[in-house]
Amino acid sequence: MRPRPAGEALLARRAAVRLGVQAAVIAGLIVVALTAVAVVVLLGAQRAQVATQLQRAIVRADDVADPPDGMYLVLRDRTGAVTVTPGLHAGVADLGAVADAAAGGSPPTVERSVDHVQYEVATELRSDGTTVQAILDLTVNHAERNRLLATMFATGLAGLLVAGAAGTWLGHRALAPLSAALSLQRRFVADAGHELRTPLTLLGTRAQLLRRRLRRDPGADPEVVAEVEGVVTDAGRLTAILEDLLLAADPVGARPREVVDLTDLCRDVVAAAEADATDRGIDLGLDVGDPVHTTGSAAALRRALTALADNAVRHAARVVTMTVRVEGHTAVVDVTDDGEGVDPALAPRLFDRFATTSRPGEAGRRRYGLGLALVAEIAAAHDGRVALVDTAGRGATFRLTLPVAPRNL
Repeated sequence: MRPRPAGEALLARRAAVRLGVQAAVIAGLIVVALTAVAVVVLLGAQRAQVATQLQRAIVRADDVADPPDGMYLVLRDRTGAVTVTPGLHAGVADLGAVADAAAGGSPPTVERSVDHVQYEVATELRSDGTTVQAILDLTVNHAERNRLLATMFATGLAGLLVAGAAGTWLGHRALAPLSAALSLQRRFVADAGHELRTPLTLLGTRAQLLRRRLRRDPGADPEVVAEVEGVVTDAGRLTAILEDLLLAADPVGARPREVVDLTDLCRDVVAAAEADATDRGIDLGLDVGDPVHTTGSAAALRRALTALADNAVRHAARVVTMTVRVEGHTAVVDVTDDGEGVDPALAPRLFDRFATTSRPGEAGRRRYGLGLALVAEIAAAHDGRVALVDTAGRGATFRLTLPVAPRNL
């Protein structure tokens, strides 16, 4: 298998990296959502555990000398005497809450910070008349919570990296067959273009020599001279189309962007299609006014207009008309024929590659709509579009719309 060109390999790598980044982003969103849920559950469980510890300490407290681990007690008996667990930092006990509870109040559980240490304080009057305030040092709880959060963060970050790497690897594997197919297609187009360029050059050269001899011959038939002029012109256009096809096949190449006069382009297309239209008995007309300019590739736009004209001539009964005009900031080209119109069942997929249908009177014959698909691709590459205009069953009108070049604004 021949190696892929550097441009295609670069595009494949970029696509694989984009897939990896997208996978990492999706995994990141999932991790963030799950982490948020886990944090909420964790904090709720810790608060419930702290509340249980405080309540248990309040119920079981007999004296302040031997509280549970990490716990401090404040007791007030019926006489009003207050005792405090030794070692409790000053300012931690809430004696106001003790007095409030002793008087029959219901002070809330609060969190207090003293010397950068967090405490949870709960106060309650027991049925035996003793008021108990349980104070829990939250250092251990916070340390455990922080460890869990750090572990979750590290795990999530590792998951993102793994997801990104796996997405890039899977993307590369998934894109490899497609990239190989595109590379094969590009090589085919490049080889075909190379093989066609030489005979086209020879054809153009011979046509120019023939034209030169006819011009020197006083007795040459003017119609023959005109036909030879057409051959020379068509050979030049074929060479330009070939170059445009080669550029279109290059994934990293860019078509030339130049100001194109659609009016002149349509004149050329109508002139080139006149012979075929005459053979079919079709009157091919052009309705233009002032010059209409757009920006893009003249060769590519000529291909699109030629495809529309060819499609109209093949399906017309007697008349085909190409109209060029400006509507606001849009250049509009309408190609209208008076044929039997388009099958409504085919209309939604008319611009798909290889869309098929059967022509009236030709049961079982299938025709492939590749030309219209190419028109749609060229229009999209020029920031425009092509559409089938509703003609109420009277023939068919295809409308090509393109942005107007600044000189038309």
